This record gives sequence, structure tokens and C-alpha cells, in this order.
Amino acid sequence: MTFSGWLDSLRHKTVAVIGIGVSNTPLIRLLAEHGVQVTACDKAAPALFGNDALLDELRALGVRLQMGEHYLDGLDQDYIFRSPGIRPDLPAFQQAVARGSRLTSEMEVFFDVCPCHMIAVTGSDGKTTTTTIIARLLEAAGHTVHLGGNIGKPLLAETGRMRPEDYAVLELSSFQLMTMHASPEIAVITNLAPNHLDIHRGMEEYVAAKENIYLWQNEGGRLVLNHDNDYTRSFAPKAKGSVTWFARQTEIDSGVTIEDGVITVRGSRPVLPLEDILLPGVHNQENYMAAIAAVDGLVPDEVIRSFARTFGGVEHRIELVRELDGVRYYNDSIASSPTRTIAGLRSFPEKVILIAGGYDKHLDYAPLGPEILAHAKALVLTGATAPKIRAAVEQAPGYTPDELTICDGLDFAGAVEQARALAQPGDVVILSPASASFDQFKNFMVRGNTFKEIVRSLDAK
Repeated sequence: MTFSGWLDSLRHKTVAVIGIGVSNTPLIRLLAEHGVQVTACDKAAPALFGNDALLDELRALGVRLQMGEHYLDGLDQDYIFRSPGIRPDLPAFQQAVARGSRLTSEMEVFFDVCPCHMIAVTGSDGKTTTTTIIARLLEAAGHTVHLGGNIGKPLLAETGRMRPEDYAVLELSSFQLMTMHASPEIAVITNLAPNHLDIHRGMEEYVAAKENIYLWQNEGGRLVLNHDNDYTRSFAPKAKGSVTWFARQTEIDSGVTIEDGVITVRGSRPVLPLEDILLPGVHNQENYMAAIAAVDGLVPDEVIRSFARTFGGVEHRIELVRELDGVRYYNDSIASSPTRTIAGLRSFPEKVILIAGGYDKHLDYAPLGPEILAHAKALVLTGATAPKIRAAVEQAPGYTPDELTICDGLDFAGAVEQARALAQPGDVVILSPASASFDQFKNFMVRGNTFKEIVRSLDAK
């Protein structure tokens, strides 16, 4: 179906959009401006929503607002668009579907109507950086790129301006993929580890959601998989198209590997010397390997090398904030799981002062304990998961109180101040929480920006 045809099909239909947030606001505007009867639903009451101007704009467009505690009551519209973070099996949705409503999402419709090439990335760690690298490499090679999904802006409202030769490059979360019924031409899965188990009903459901990124491909599809990861390695037999492996730790006969300090394609074509990668950490080497596997045949090797020498990374991902009194401060607020924090810790040759803790997603923190012992000289804890992280460290083999300073019971600002007090010239202080942000912040971006504001406000000693 074309984008215009889809819009025309809705003219005499009713639509409910669940969640008046960043991803859905463009959709609400798009539908209302094309004469669709839209009801915008949000669990925040109007007085608590925090954006009166937006609500006034939606009312002026003829949008009906259903907000507050009963925002899901009485859903009976022809189409219901859910926000990615809202489970599709809520009773209100099930009842509406039983009455004849169709439950969908902005991303599902985008897959149906997208007129251009599509590359999508998912995974537990590294997906934003990998997605960004892919998009920037394609742009550097002269392609027109539309970056969206779980990163950038929602793309459905932009579809009318896309050309067949363009590329839509998407980062997709497990929540976006849960009900997906289509897959991109090129699908990338960076890795998988337990995550978001506060919303998913278990690891099996989480993995099944991620698999939707490739299960709907045809024989012409390409699936890029991490051979080092047990979960992703097991997906290959189910792939309908070709599989391209990347591997930093295990040996593979073909795909993207590292040989003599150079990322190499198909065992014979040296592409990118590791020393040319500006981003620190072996996990960023893996991100480049995944990206190179995705753009193989689309981007010249020299473009890849030139880009890697200058690309400084994505905000909130081991982002250097400043150097003060000989101490470097890094913002790694994106690290909302133990595996991400482990990758951050391993990015530095010296032991760091780690600020960690936050909202509890019911993850296993035991693997983080030994990594903190190996890579941190001090641990400053804040937030709901502070006791779990402390316990993981204290129960790790080899722990002795004299070798690692642990400070907890602090609010966020106090944690940053405590880290500064512990730091000496030459040290690294890194915010890498191993936890979500929702106990104290709206999202990881607000947490990271708050950290940067505090650090930038510090005066030299």
C-alpha cells in the first residue's frame, strides 16, 4: 500500500492514538490534518501533562482528548495506535479488538507504506551507535538517509517525501517489534542479554520480540548476526535470506572479523584498522563490525575509514563531558543494564570512579560485581538499585573492603559531588548506571543531561 493510499483509507474511519508523546504527536497531527477522527489518549491528566500549548493545538485540530486514570476506557475506534512501551495485551486492547478494532503502531504502518530501502537494527546493547554509524556511512557515500524508529524522529509523517532510492535506517526496540509483521531488507542484531524484564514477561518473550526483525524477510533479505552471542547465533537456521556473521572473539569462515588489528570482510578484504576508530572500547569495534556487515556493497571502504577517524560517538554513550582538575568526566547514561555498564568499564585502561544505580528493571546484577572489582577504584551508588549493585560487588569473588571504596545513600547530585571528591588528577569519573532512569528521571537523556549540567557547573579547585 502507498502512503497516500493508506491516508485515503482512513478518511471515514475513527482512530485512537495511545500516548501523546514524542513518537505519536506527529502521527496525531498527520491524521487530524487529513480529516481523520482522532482521539488522543494519555494516562497523564491535562493538569499534569506539562504541555498546555500542545493540548491546545490538538484541540484546535479537532482532536478529542481522553486523559487521566480512565484514558483507556471505552476504546472502540476502527484503529488503535499504541505507544511502543504499552503492552499490546492489555485488557482494554483485547476488548477493543474483540469488538472489531485493529491494534497497530506507527512503526508497523511505516513498514507497510515505506517506499524506500530499509535497514533496521536491534539488540540489547550498541543498537543506537550501530544505527547511527550505518546512517552516517550511507550519507557519506552520497545516499539520502531517513533516520528514525527508536532514535531520531518518527518517520511515518515523513513518508510522502521519501524516494525509492533512499534509505530508511531504523533502530527498533523490543517493544516496537513485539507485534511486527514485516521485516527490513537488511536486519542487524547486535547482541542479546536480559533486559526490560520489568515489562516483558520473561526472557523468552523478549527474545521472540527481537526475532521479528528478521522472521518476515524473504529470500533476498540479509540478516547480520553476532557469532559471539549465544542467542543471536541460534537465529541463523530460521533466517529465510542470507546470513552475514560478525565475530570479534570466535572464529568464523566468512563474514566480518578482526585480523592483525584490522576489521576484515570475508577473510580477505581489509577494511578498517582498529587504530582508526576514534570511539573507545572493544564494544565499539563490534558496533563497527556490525555496521560494516550491513553496508557491505553500499559504502566504499575508504569512506568507512575516513568516517571512523572523525566520528566521536552518540550523546549519552561514553560521552566526554569535560576535563576538570586533571579528571575526565564521561556520560554513559544510556547504560541501563549491567551488560552496557560492563562494556563501558572495559573501555578504559585505567580503573575508574563509577556512578551507578537507578530504576529496577529486575535484572541480574551478579555479573556486574566482578567487573566493578576489576575496573573500578571507587563506586558511588544512587537510586533504587543501589543495594543490589552493592550486594553484587560484596558477593563477588575476591572482594575486600579495603580495595574498593563504596559510597551509597546519596541523591543524584550528591553522587556526582561525592565522585568528584574521590577523584584525583588522571582519574576517570563515569556515569554508567546499569539501571533505567525512571526512579528519578523521565528518561536516560534527562539523566544524562542532568549529569552534564552538574559537571559543567563545577568550579576548578
